[in-house]
Amino acid sequence: MERHFDEELKELKQDILKMGTFAEEAIYKSVEALKNRDKSLAQSVIDNDNNVDNLELAIDEKCIDLIARYQPLAGDLRFITTGMKINAELERIADIAVDIAQRTQEIADQPLLKPLVDIPKLTVIAQNMVKMAIDSFVKGDIELAKKVLLSDPEADELRNLIHKELVEDYMLKNCSTAPRAVQLLLVARFLERICDHTTNIAEDVIYMVQAEVVKHHPEKIKGD
Repeated sequence: MERHFDEELKELKQDILKMGTFAEEAIYKSVEALKNRDKSLAQSVIDNDNNVDNLELAIDEKCIDLIARYQPLAGDLRFITTGMKINAELERIADIAVDIAQRTQEIADQPLLKPLVDIPKLTVIAQNMVKMAIDSFVKGDIELAKKVLLSDPEADELRNLIHKELVEDYMLKNCSTAPRAVQLLLVARFLERICDHTTNIAEDVIYMVQAEVVKHHPEKIKGD
């Protein structure tokens, strides 16, 4: 019985890894589509969302089934319930990538307002945070989870920089740029939200490993 349970926990890890891969790819492709004004690539992100949704449901069902059949305790129970939370966060991240792809389709037939420099930088931060968050879950690595949390201020700062530039250098100087600037503002906001979701994952990992709540307690991260 215990051997079967361990095998199913390994399968659950693999499923969540797959969900993380879907999310990372969706982020990358949505911003690549924006950079290249590629409607086809943007559409592929939108089309793949059904696969993400189906996997999310399958993982949730597996988690509920594991709890019902094995009635796990302590660490195993925290692992499964954390898996369910992470699953939901990753599905939301993939949904946000779809939002970016949809914004891309709306402006794909127009020239870019400006060369994209900071948005790709923010994208890399978001992708790295997603990867670190998933790795921290799979490895039960608290230090890696803390790195995710400590990366979030950099993402916030970059998003604020993007916002300031678009408003002050474009929208206020030439109101005709507003429609395209607003779309880029939304993309930056979406990427920041992805980073926020990864911090939720990291907080859940820390709770899973050491049963300590760090949400709303940043001093517990910086104090170590």
